[in-house]
Order: sequence, then C-alpha cells, then structure tokens
Amino acid sequence: MTTVIVLLLLAAGGIAWLYAHDVRQTQHTILRNYPVLGHFRYFSESVGEYMRQYQYLPDWVERPFNRLERSWIYRSAKGVSNLISFGSEAAPAFVFRNAPFPILDEEKTAYPGKIIGIAEGPGASRQPFHATTFFNISGMSYGALSHAAVSSLSRGAKMAGIWMATGEGGLAKYHLEGGCDVIMQIGTAKYGVRDEHGNLSEDRLREIAAHPQVRMFEVKLAQGAKPGKGGILPGAKVNAEIAAIRGIPEGQDSISPNRHTDIASVAELGAFVARVRSVTGLPVGVKFVAGHPGFLDEWFGHCVTHPEGCPDYVQIDGGEGGTGAAPAPLADYVGLPVTQALPMVVEARDRHGLRDRIRIIASAKLVTPDKVAWALAMGADFVSSARGFMFALGCIQAMKCGSGHCPTGVTSVDPRLIKGLDPTDKAVRVMRYAQRVREEVEIIAHSCGLANASEFRPHHVTAIERGIGGFRNVAE
Repeated sequence: MTTVIVLLLLAAGGIAWLYAHDVRQTQHTILRNYPVLGHFRYFSESVGEYMRQYQYLPDWVERPFNRLERSWIYRSAKGVSNLISFGSEAAPAFVFRNAPFPILDEEKTAYPGKIIGIAEGPGASRQPFHATTFFNISGMSYGALSHAAVSSLSRGAKMAGIWMATGEGGLAKYHLEGGCDVIMQIGTAKYGVRDEHGNLSEDRLREIAAHPQVRMFEVKLAQGAKPGKGGILPGAKVNAEIAAIRGIPEGQDSISPNRHTDIASVAELGAFVARVRSVTGLPVGVKFVAGHPGFLDEWFGHCVTHPEGCPDYVQIDGGEGGTGAAPAPLADYVGLPVTQALPMVVEARDRHGLRDRIRIIASAKLVTPDKVAWALAMGADFVSSARGFMFALGCIQAMKCGSGHCPTGVTSVDPRLIKGLDPTDKAVRVMRYAQRVREEVEIIAHSCGLANASEFRPHHVTAIERGIGGFRNVAE
C-alpha cells in the first residue's frame, strides 16, 4: 500500500510540474491554454507518421486544408526541415516543367519587386508603392482575429519585409504595432473611414493616409467565401474597442451591406477609386470575386477610356477563400475558383492593354510554394494569403472562428485563450513561414531554369488530370 501511495504522489507531483511548465512556456498555445491535456494532441501528431499504415483517412483528404498542407506550414513556421523521404504523397493537378540545365547558385538573381501605381498622368498617385516581395498577408480584420494575432502578424510582417492588409474592420493600433507596410481595406460598411451616417469620410481617409505605414487603399467589392454578402462579425466578438474602430454599437452583430451603397456600376466604381486616390495620394486597388466575364470587359474597357478611375491593382479572390463567418451556400457554391478566375482576369487585363497599368494579386488557398508559383506563372504579380498565416500563428483548423472560442487564441475573444498566444514567439513563426514560401518558390523557379520568380510564365506549368493507370497531360 505504501508503494502505491508513493507512486500516486510521484505521479501527482509530475502532473503538477508539467502543468506549471505548460502555463509558463510561450511556444505552444495549445499547451498554455490546455496544460497537460494538450500533450495528447502533440503526441498524436508526432506518432501519426509511424502509424500511417493503420490510418483510415489519408493525409490529403481533409478539408478545407489537408494534413500535408498544414504540416508543411507548421514545420516551416517552426523552422523545422520540410525534406521528405521515400516519395511524394501529393496528387497534383499541375506540375512544373523543369529545365534540362537548372540555375546554379551563382546564376540566381534577387526578386526585383514591382511598382504599384503610377507617378504621372490620369490616375497618378503622389506616392506609388514599390512592393519588394511577391508573398504577403491578405486582409484579416481585428475582431475576426484577436488583438494578439493581429499584433503577431504585424510584427512578423515587418521582420519578413512583407505587407499586411487590415481587412474590412478598419485600421487598429495592432496593425501598426510591428511597423510593417499596411494596406487599408475599405469594405462595404466603410468601417474606419465612415462618418456618422455610414458614408465615406474624406477626413478619416486623410487621417489614415497620414500614417507612414499605410501604403495603399483597397476597395473591397467581395471576398471568395461570401461573394454577394457583406462581412459578418457576431455580436459576441464586438467589444468596446472594436465597436469604436468600426463606429458601431458594442455587442451587436456587425453585418456589412451586400455591396457599397454608392457603387452600383462600373462608372461609380471608377469614380470611387478616383476619389479615394485623390484624397489620400496613395495607390488604390479593388478586391473582387470573378463571376461573369462580361464584367471584366466592361470594367477594363472603362479603365482605358477613363484612366482617372483605373485601379492600380486588382485582387482576385477565388470562391474557395476563407472567412470567419459565412452562409454555407455562398461558401460552397458561389464564385469561380481561383484556378479559373485568375487566368480569366489576366487575359482580360492584357487584352485591353493594361498589363503595365494594373497589377494583379491572387488569393484563395494559395498557402504553399507550389500554389504560389502556379499563380505567378499564370500572371499574378503578387500572392496574398490569410489562412496560411493563421496556421503559422498556430491555428489547428478547429473551425470555431465565428464562435469566439478558438482554442489557439487566433480568433478568440476569451482573454484566457488569447493569453496563450504570445506575439513575440508567433511573430517569428510568421516571418519563418513567409521566408520559407519565398525560398521554395525560388527553388521551383531555379529548377525551371529561371533566375528568379519574376520570370515565371504560363508555359512553365502543365495541368494534368488523374486517370486510369496514371496521369494525362491536358495542357497541349
């Protein structure tokens, strides 16, 4: 009996020590928020590779992001090697055409960056933006994300030399905290730049543009997860600070209009873009989801005849894009996927002779180097990711974003859960993830015989489809 008591005391002491260790460490949010119990998740994750032969579900079938994708991001963010053994588990929809004589290290060149906006002529900006990296952080609002998550992204973006977009919830101090370049997004409710009646406020535009970190403005027509539906932030997530930034009542659902009330045509869109650029002096872009191709011809045609209203960039978001809360029919069945939308937008822009005028940003599940390189090859000038950087912060795809009870604190409103997310540690992970994506996109480029990723073209990619006995080339 004495032996049993001693063993129980030792076990209790071990658990107490482990509990104290977990709540004090800052690297693992799950362990801080769920001490002791959280180790079961990491144990299951670590032995999963060796138990693969007993798994009923393969690594590539989970949704929205499979285990292979998430694991690559986690390992990249932690600075762990992503080298694989034995063979690939991927079942790609496309492959890159490797060159017979790839680029040597001494033949590599640095990515040159690209200018967004023009300095002279109709539609000119007083301060065009020289974007130095092709992979950046897409719009995620403070409110949809916790303050700790936004702070982590801002700090990590600065360390990685990339930009971050605010999302439609307005500019918060946490976006500016790290010192990175910021894109101020104007959603349909005009949060952060609205007057007391909900209309666009030029005074607020000037106030935000005065921040040296704010480099561009983005007019959001729609996002991929809910095209035709405004942003949704449940009232449980609208605290006093978020309400003040957005200019809405605390504790009430934040539901944006389905579109800008003052933009109902291509001409009105052009006038809005011109107005924002005139007031702020900064480049202005438009984020949208592709639907009818006729809209692109009408819009880009109007840009040719009315260059003062031409956007400096467009961000095309695929129908597979993410969000904190969206009606299932819109998330599942509305909006073209980026694989169809991006080539269509690029072709329409180039057909109207606007290749050198309008930059293109692609987004929607472009979270790993293969997909980023594909987008660049299809004609995107830049790629932005939201959920990729959420995974870098520690998101485990718990699918609780809209509830406010995210277990990793990324989208939580619970102070206890948010406390588990340490911005100092997670900023480093954001930086590592961005750097690893860029490095491995460049690896693909060098394999294709290109000096840097700016040289990707459509002929470097071959689409394939799986058939009986293997793959069939459908590119030629």
